[in-house]
Amino acid sequence: MASDSPESLMTLCTDFCLRNLEGTLCYLLDNETLRLHPDIFLPSEICDKLVNEYVELVKTDSIFEPHESFFTLFSDPRSTRLARIHLREQIVQDQDLEAIRKQDLVELYLTNCEKLTAKSLQTLVSFSHTLISLSLFGCCNIFYEEENPGGCEDDCLVNPTRQVLVKDFTFEGFSRLRFLNLGRLIEGVNVETLLRPLTSLAALDLSGIQLNDVGFLTQWKDSLVSLVLYNMDLSEEHIQVIAQLHKLRHLDISRDHLSSYYKFKLTRRVLNLFVENLVNLTSLDISGHTMLENCTIPNMEEKMGQTSIEPAKSSIAPFRGLKRPLQFLGLFETSLCRLTHIPAYKVSGDKNEEQVLNAIEAYTEHRPEITSRAINLLFDIARIERCSQLLRALQLVITALKCHKDDKNIQVTGSAALFYLTNSEYRMEQSIKLRRQVIQVVLNGMESYQEVTVQRNCCLTLCNFSIPEELEFQYRRVNELLLNILNQSRQDESIQRIAVHLCNALVCQVDNDHKEAVGKMGFVMTMLKLIQKKLADKTCDQVMEFSWSALWNITDETPDNCEMFLNYSGMKLFLECLKEFPEKQELHRNMLGLLGNVAEVRELRPQLMTSQFISVFRSFEPILRLLPQGISPVSQHWATWALYNLVSVYPDKYCPLLIKEGGIPLLKDMIKMASARQETKEMAWKVIEHCSNFKEENMDTSR
Repeated sequence: MASDSPESLMTLCTDFCLRNLEGTLCYLLDNETLRLHPDIFLPSEICDKLVNEYVELVKTDSIFEPHESFFTLFSDPRSTRLARIHLREQIVQDQDLEAIRKQDLVELYLTNCEKLTAKSLQTLVSFSHTLISLSLFGCCNIFYEEENPGGCEDDCLVNPTRQVLVKDFTFEGFSRLRFLNLGRLIEGVNVETLLRPLTSLAALDLSGIQLNDVGFLTQWKDSLVSLVLYNMDLSEEHIQVIAQLHKLRHLDISRDHLSSYYKFKLTRRVLNLFVENLVNLTSLDISGHTMLENCTIPNMEEKMGQTSIEPAKSSIAPFRGLKRPLQFLGLFETSLCRLTHIPAYKVSGDKNEEQVLNAIEAYTEHRPEITSRAINLLFDIARIERCSQLLRALQLVITALKCHKDDKNIQVTGSAALFYLTNSEYRMEQSIKLRRQVIQVVLNGMESYQEVTVQRNCCLTLCNFSIPEELEFQYRRVNELLLNILNQSRQDESIQRIAVHLCNALVCQVDNDHKEAVGKMGFVMTMLKLIQKKLADKTCDQVMEFSWSALWNITDETPDNCEMFLNYSGMKLFLECLKEFPEKQELHRNMLGLLGNVAEVRELRPQLMTSQFISVFRSFEPILRLLPQGISPVSQHWATWALYNLVSVYPDKYCPLLIKEGGIPLLKDMIKMASARQETKEMAWKVIEHCSNFKEENMDTSR
């Protein structure tokens, strides 16, 4: 689960090495293949961490570059030892497992590795003498091999290879195997034949597999302590077999009640059978089941006394026969979770925050369809009430979003929950590390999904952070994602508004290097395109104002961006906006602020030296702020020249405005500056004289 503790030295070193393999552990052979330095020996504690962290980085960090030859680094057990590795999804292929076939693996978890084929089944045999724990969950193609139906090379061009189910593979020789997960195994594989050679199974997961006959399970009745039959369509025969597995400590017969129609209904008799026969049971999951008979005690008795987990007071009648409370009881999406007295230390359900968090924790790894609904319940709790276990809630949602980066439902519900879990009400309870983890999973969601709801949720969540400070560690990435949103041909108005606001905030109060980098990403052009579209629609809204404000910010002391503004017809849009929206004072302030930035760039100033551009000013503020700048005599000269043109050509309009905005004292101060040019001082006196004459001519002499 996502952690709020400081990273260990081991984790920091592992991360650094993986991001700098060529500079630390490896060298490049023929500029292509990674090779371990010959003087390096790494024990399993380090190698396991390197592999597992590598998989995590490839999955969750878009900046991290995967290496095709990474797994070959662990091909020789004399220099690198692997023992326990967890591989996920598209990251691992047949050749990767083949590369590590000489390793004495004890634990191998392969989760949703859809690129693995029957070639990897043969590689598994290489680990048979050491493997204790194996998961093939969701590896839907691992029992398929390619067959060429044509039988010759020429026919291959006409008849592409087709996939054929492998039916002769078994776990023969896997003598040490105790823990096995075959969840979501492809239909057609004979599970009984596959498992028969295993003599001492302790844990078996057959999630999502439909088996009419599970009698073969009784061969492990003296060893099986954990059995998961999630989403298996049960019958009376299944129940009778389960009741014989008297060593069971964990039993999961839960189901997703939305996935399909199930004939089987849990009854009071079935629960009694479990309690009576499975005396070692400490964990039971019956989530999603409908109860055919009433399993609860009378309502009056159920409401009496304080909440208790003692079996003798259980609101669920069959569980009064338990010798001790269960460690875990799964009741998610059942009516039983709302009862008062439940004999378990931890309960998954939908009654309250604790039950919902337990559900997210229990089902995230392998059941995204359940997890998304549990996170949706957490979203309601965070939105309507106050979340009392904020740290745990955030960590669980972050973990779910990382684990299921490509699951739309998880991304929608998770990003919505994060918006409420990171708002100002909870801010003091969150560390820098935790808030950075939130930002990273939000950006992952924005990268993976162009879907409107995910994009909106992610953008809104980013608004809960101090910008640009808290986003600076992902500055380039977040800008690229926002610009990508704004450059899409079809845009949602609300997302556009939020994205422009974020863009504006990101270029405010950052150093010039950041501004220049963002400018090169196409920031200036993107803002101008937005302005152009709003002009075409004759609309002056927040997007228009934020766009001009963003341009004002990104051109501040950044000549390259100022030049881009002019090169991309920025002045044309400037004039058109002034003409179309003559009364929008806030808009004008942003636009004139931008023009002031452009005017400060000496090389660009000639492009502004036209009466057409000068005559459009509604305020002198952008010009007046150039006058005190003794370090830039050229800026002072341009500002004075602009004022002279305006007060001499349009005295009735601009003389009163200059006097009102305090321009005369600023001109007099500038005249006293030793650094100011003589011709600038002379022009300043002319401006003062113009205003003085105007004042005298318009003085009221009537009595």
